[in-house]
Amino acid sequence: MQCKKRNKQLRQHKRNMLQKSLNENLVLKKTRLFPKAYKASLKRYNVTLGVGGNLGDLLRRLERLSHFLNKSRLCDLVQTGPILKNPPFGYLEQDDFHNSVILVKTNLQPQAFLKYVLEIERKFGRKRSFENAPRTLDIDIIFYENRKMNTSKLTLPHPFWQERQSVLIPMSYMERL
Repeated sequence: MQCKKRNKQLRQHKRNMLQKSLNENLVLKKTRLFPKAYKASLKRYNVTLGVGGNLGDLLRRLERLSHFLNKSRLCDLVQTGPILKNPPFGYLEQDDFHNSVILVKTNLQPQAFLKYVLEIERKFGRKRSFENAPRTLDIDIIFYENRKMNTSKLTLPHPFWQERQSVLIPMSYMERL
């Protein structure tokens, strides 16, 4: 019975997803939660997050992440972009990634928000084995308001955001960025 229920859920999930090939390597995917605009927020700081991974059921994990952020007391989920399936960079011997961009608002300062993001990654099973390794979930702080900073743990804005299609393409579909 459990298996039938799971298969029905998978079929429903696939029906709720639209996808469009942008070229031979890039596929844009839309689900019921990506892209989506959420409620307005009274929190102080706009934070743009790059999210993604390539281990396990990433579409489901990204939807779980959006539910998690939507229930969070430390940030308000404002908007999600579409999901981009794209090839890996750096270490190439791994599966394609699914990436998106999420806009949240928070009252946390950048260093405290970074700690929060690292805790979310840990809760979602992130393990750091080597640079550009396959991962269950990666969350990068792309922008934190218009702040610029460069510490040993956090650089704002993210130093490579302009080079990553995984950020640029989903972000180009978002209304408020």
